[in-house]
Amino acid sequence: MFGRQKPQKCRIAPGIRGLCISGMIIAAMAATSHASSLDEQIERLNADITRHTASVHALEQKLLHPVNTRVAVFLSLANRQALELDSVELFVNEQPVTAHLYTENERSSLGQGGVHQLFIGNLADGRHTLKAVINARAANNRFVRREIVHDFRKQPGTLRLQMTLNAKAPDYEPEVSFVEWK
Repeated sequence: MFGRQKPQKCRIAPGIRGLCISGMIIAAMAATSHASSLDEQIERLNADITRHTASVHALEQKLLHPVNTRVAVFLSLANRQALELDSVELFVNEQPVTAHLYTENERSSLGQGGVHQLFIGNLADGRHTLKAVINARAANNRFVRREIVHDFRKQPGTLRLQMTLNAKAPDYEPEVSFVEWK
């Protein structure tokens, strides 16, 4: 038992050896067809998941962000040298909806005629109030803070409001005008 033993050879009868080899080949072919069947099932499931994800996203957009209630507010500068914009806060119906602190790049973009999308959201049809609080430095190096209130009526469909800031010499008092885009 302990010590060196002679290796024993396993002898398989020649007829049985052929059966074993053909059995292994059949098992390998069955595994291959089963694997390809699994791959096809996985591909079908992935396609189903993608289709369902797209339909859930479309439904979510329709329910949470309906086009008929959409409101967007944009900001631009009329006199680009008169104001160095610091921040803007927006309130709709006395509820804060956004606040934005401007970077040097954003100020530069606005100074070159850019338009900034301040807010996009949903409102029911009817009368609403938009209040903007503007903090800026005027061209005469005075800091200004202004609250502007704009009443508007939301009709069915998308409403786009552009808020344009202007300040004229010599006092550089900020003036704000609102325009509805069609």
